[in-house]
Amino acid sequence: MNITGNTVLVAGGSSGIGRGIAETLHDRGNRVIVAGRRSGQMAEMARLRPGLSWLELDVTDPASVSRMARQLSEEFPQTNVVFANAGVSRTEDLTGTGWTAEAAQAVVETNILGVIRLIGALIPLLAAQDHATLVATGSALAFVPRADFPSYCASKAFLHSWLLSLRHQLRGHKIEVLELSPPYVQTSLTGEAQASDPRAMPLAGYVAAVMEKLEAGDHPNGEILLDVDLPRRHAERDGRFAEVFARLNPA
Repeated sequence: MNITGNTVLVAGGSSGIGRGIAETLHDRGNRVIVAGRRSGQMAEMARLRPGLSWLELDVTDPASVSRMARQLSEEFPQTNVVFANAGVSRTEDLTGTGWTAEAAQAVVETNILGVIRLIGALIPLLAAQDHATLVATGSALAFVPRADFPSYCASKAFLHSWLLSLRHQLRGHKIEVLELSPPYVQTSLTGEAQASDPRAMPLAGYVAAVMEKLEAGDHPNGEILLDVDLPRRHAERDGRFAEVFARLNPA
């Protein structure tokens, strides 16, 4: 993927990793369109960075996805890069009396069905370009889960498998399929405490590392992973799954 001269859609780009990627790509000379539910935040992004555009999108609403895809095709028909970054995360105690399946359903609706809807709606637009790139945001927790986030981790494991199949099916097309698997980053994904947690990687540092890997084409098997996450990625292969799981989930 070239990281300049593109027309880029960043879905889920009003905050966190999505916003960092959108702003960085805009500053590097790309035409960037941010899509999401937080119209106020997106309008502020556009005010601070003239030329950045935004579209309303709720990936849990099929009509909203169809409407945004149609608007993108009409207004930005040269879109050749898509970041499917929308996602939610929450803790769940399945042993507690307050847990219901609706808690898991909300995660599945956004992280699985929302991503499928979005990518499915945009494949025809990407296929019309000479070269295109699709990047979906997974998680390093797809490979070794944190047990207090069961549905979130499982949703990212689903996405990893689904992207493998998508990449294979698109092998004869000119669409590159990449999976972004972040570590623990200073964002508000799980709440405001995460954004200032010293144990988390600074957002700017993570985005810079991603840009470096994209520019260098450093994404073997279509996976964008930092070195810090390789032990989790290969834990099962290396016979260390139980060890890494125990480290993530102390007794």
